[in-house]
Amino acid sequence: METSQAQSGSNHAGTPYPNVPPLIDSRETEYRDSGITSSVAILGHPIHPVIVIFPVAFLSAAAGTDLGYWLTKGEFWAQASVWLLGSGLLTAIAAAIIGMFDFIRIPRVRNRRAGWAHMWLNVGVLALTLVNFGLRLIGTNAIILPFGISLSLIVAALLMISGWYGGELTFRHKVGIIGPGESQIL
Repeated sequence: METSQAQSGSNHAGTPYPNVPPLIDSRETEYRDSGITSSVAILGHPIHPVIVIFPVAFLSAAAGTDLGYWLTKGEFWAQASVWLLGSGLLTAIAAAIIGMFDFIRIPRVRNRRAGWAHMWLNVGVLALTLVNFGLRLIGTNAIILPFGISLSLIVAALLMISGWYGGELTFRHKVGIIGPGESQIL
């Protein structure tokens, strides 16, 4: 991929950025600065990107097990979905708490539409997952088709979109980058 740095022929110290227009918003100065460390980190390593892999994996897999149930009507797939939804819900709550600390404490996150989109999409994921999990706890396997599978597929799609915006915050706006930089943490 051609970069803006390669196009202009300049030799700026630092990492070149792709010449791809941002989907939401961008700040030229953020490409040149060293970023903002996360407000929740262990030994300088941000926790949010480490923990989000669990709800993403569990909730995406729940969509897969729902598809397995649809194709086979096997009890195994129904039970796997319940466990994956429960695990996804618990880990999503943990990721949301840690993400909310960064959202509240780092102005750059709140000042970007990508931050707001990421937050609201994840609130939707949590709400839909709670409904999906609750329906399965109080209902029978009959709830999986069409409601459960629909909710699981919607959640998987929302996670992809939310992940894109989380990536925008990290890679385009340099939030949660390890190292010195702006210290706008309150």
